[in-house]
Amino acid sequence: MSLNSIMGYPSVDDLVHVAHGMARRHPKAIRLRRLGSSRAGDPLLLLTVGHGARNVLLVAGAHANEPVGGATSLRLAELLLGGSGGTIGTAAGGGLLEDSDCSWHFLLCLDPDGSRLNGDWLHGLPGVREYFHGFYRPLFASQPEFLPAPGEKRRPLPESEILLALLDELRPEFQFTLHGSEMGGAFVQATRAVPGLVDAVREVSAALSIPVDLRPFDGIDWHVSGPGVLVLPEPDTVRERDPSGLITGTTWLYPARYGTVTVILEAPAWAVEAVADPAPYPDPEKAIAEAGENLLQRIGQVAGLLALADEWNGAVNDPFLPAVRELVAVSPGVVETWLKPGFRYADGTRPAATRGSAAALLIAARRIALRAAAMLDRSLRAAPGPGAAKARLGLDDLVTEWCREFEAEFAPRAVPVRDQAELQARLALHCVARVLGPRVLGPPPADRQEPTRRRPAAWHRGHPARPPLEGTS
Repeated sequence: MSLNSIMGYPSVDDLVHVAHGMARRHPKAIRLRRLGSSRAGDPLLLLTVGHGARNVLLVAGAHANEPVGGATSLRLAELLLGGSGGTIGTAAGGGLLEDSDCSWHFLLCLDPDGSRLNGDWLHGLPGVREYFHGFYRPLFASQPEFLPAPGEKRRPLPESEILLALLDELRPEFQFTLHGSEMGGAFVQATRAVPGLVDAVREVSAALSIPVDLRPFDGIDWHVSGPGVLVLPEPDTVRERDPSGLITGTTWLYPARYGTVTVILEAPAWAVEAVADPAPYPDPEKAIAEAGENLLQRIGQVAGLLALADEWNGAVNDPFLPAVRELVAVSPGVVETWLKPGFRYADGTRPAATRGSAAALLIAARRIALRAAAMLDRSLRAAPGPGAAKARLGLDDLVTEWCREFEAEFAPRAVPVRDQAELQARLALHCVARVLGPRVLGPPPADRQEPTRRRPAAWHRGHPARPPLEGTS
């Protein structure tokens, strides 16, 4: 099996098979080792290409419903080995590894257990309805990139411990975490400014006909350094205000102690051109109120069905209901944050200040409720009894209706998997070239400079370094 033989996104099994095949074909250039196991026993594999003095780490599959990172990892590994068939860069071919003087490490899937629960729609490019009818994303505490907050009485997940130990071992120059933004446009979050990244996002996205999300809904407390690029503020200066997914307790910030730059690369599965519109929105407060009302009304519908779910569903290990309950619980706080008159993004603007940011906000509102309804629908598929069957029929129709409304309002356009992967691979190479250079993608620009090393944020001073991993081949 090869990358080119995979239709759609690579599954967990596809990643394992292709990685072993690459290691057999390139025994001198590639090492493949098992770092440990997931909670369900799946191997967490690290594919390493090259023997350079500096380490670059790419983490795929951190979110169960975002499989693009696996495709990106295989594509970039192939390119580093001198593969053809893509459009990346000017230094493609066998010289790329030598020019970067890096060892490129690919953690192929951080959450294989969750990824397997999305397996129905991976092959081929699904429509919006097919995607949500097979959707799964675990609650925050079950996502490996989220760490326990200081004082929280839970241990990190086994997958989290494996990633933290790997970061302690490699102390990488860069940690790229490869995410999919579902619907919208391309955007990037970085824990430190990377020279030329704003231009790179614009140029690479344009070359692939992917819109740039001018002001992403994610990272409301991050600074906007340019369209589609968010940079973390100085540590200890900002208190996060978005209860739908706090980022200060993530593995993104952990390696700051080593001077690592973490870059979160977001590629949309469906492009929505509206998020790239910089024109002022005529009535931002109306858009905010509409988004909040839409979310509360729809999440209320889900909550009404959820109240009866325990009666219908006797499954002890149902992974869907906890995630649904969490989305129902956090949604009122999300809307409360939006509606506060004094609420501003870090750049001082209100949500929906532009047509692009208004579209991003409305998409987020619809997406939260749609995710909750879709996972409740999946939970009820396994529930016995006529009551569950009747409720599921109505819920299935509701998910289908909401998907059709989304398609009618935002006209999402499917982005080919190869283009999603190309976007992330090219942006990762740009970052390495601009900071580590000098010849990864040709001659360095005259203004290239090393970013300033920053001290770790307060939260991870309480997390000691882990001992090195003892991986097996």
